[in-house]
Amino acid sequence: MRILFIGDIVGRSGRAVLLERLPGLIRDWKLDFVAVNGENAAGGFGITEAIYHEFVDAGADVVTGGNHSWDQREALVFIERAPRLLRPINFPHGTPGRGVALVDAKNGARVLVVNVMGRIFMDPLDDPFAAVERELDACRLKRDADAIVVDIHCEATSEKQSMGHYCDGRVSLVVGTHTHAPTADHQVLVGGTAFISDVGMTGDYDSVIGMQKDEPLNRFLRKIPQGRFEPALGAATLCGVAVETDDATGLARRVGAVRLGGRLEPATPAFWE
Repeated sequence: MRILFIGDIVGRSGRAVLLERLPGLIRDWKLDFVAVNGENAAGGFGITEAIYHEFVDAGADVVTGGNHSWDQREALVFIERAPRLLRPINFPHGTPGRGVALVDAKNGARVLVVNVMGRIFMDPLDDPFAAVERELDACRLKRDADAIVVDIHCEATSEKQSMGHYCDGRVSLVVGTHTHAPTADHQVLVGGTAFISDVGMTGDYDSVIGMQKDEPLNRFLRKIPQGRFEPALGAATLCGVAVETDDATGLARRVGAVRLGGRLEPATPAFWE
C-alpha cells in the first residue's frame, strides 16, 4: 500500500499548493491513502467546514487536527457530520468529534488513523500513550486493519520518538506534527514502523512557522503584542512523508520525505519515481 501523510496546512498558500498538487500526486504515484493535518488551514488557526470538504474533494482520505482544532468555533458543530475529520483522541470525555477513524482506502483496504496530542509544553490532556494503547488493542494491524497511522501532535521530539518506539511493530506509520519544521530522521524502525519526528508544514517558509515575520519578531524583541498573527502568503512548500507498506504484514517497507514547491529543497521518494 502507498500512503502519503501531508503536514500541517497553514493558511491560504498552504491550501493552494495542496489543492493544486494532491490530485496529480494521487494519480502519478498511484496513492492508496492520503492523510492531511488541517488544524492550521483557516487563516492559520483551525479549520472550517468548507475547507474540510475542499481537502476531501481533492483526495484526502482523513484530515487530522491538534491544539488548534477548535479555533474556528464552527468546528465544534460540523465535526459531528464530518466522519473523516479527527481531533486528538485524548481530549476529555464528552468533547465533540472523534480521535480515531477506520477508513476505506482508495484500493479498498482498511486504514486506522489515530490522532493524539502530546503533553510536554502542551495542554495537559489525558495520557497519550494510554489512549493509543486502547485503540491498538481494539484494532490490530492485519487482524482488523490493513494499515495503521498515528499522528502525534506535540512539541517535544523526545515525546514523538518515544511514541514511535512504543508503537513500533504494531502500526505502519507514526508521524509527528505541530512544530512546522520538517526533520530529517525519517526511517523504518527496527520493528517495521515508519517514523518521522516532524513532517513539517505545508505553507510559506519565508515566515515564522507559517506566520508573517513582523509580529512574531516584535513579540520576541519587545514582549508587547502589536497585532494578530497572520499567515504568510508567499509560495508554499508541500511537506509530507511517503510510506510503502508490505501487504502481508501492514508494516513499512520504505519511507521517504516529500517537499514540493516553495523555498525548501525539493524531495520526492525515489522508490516511487
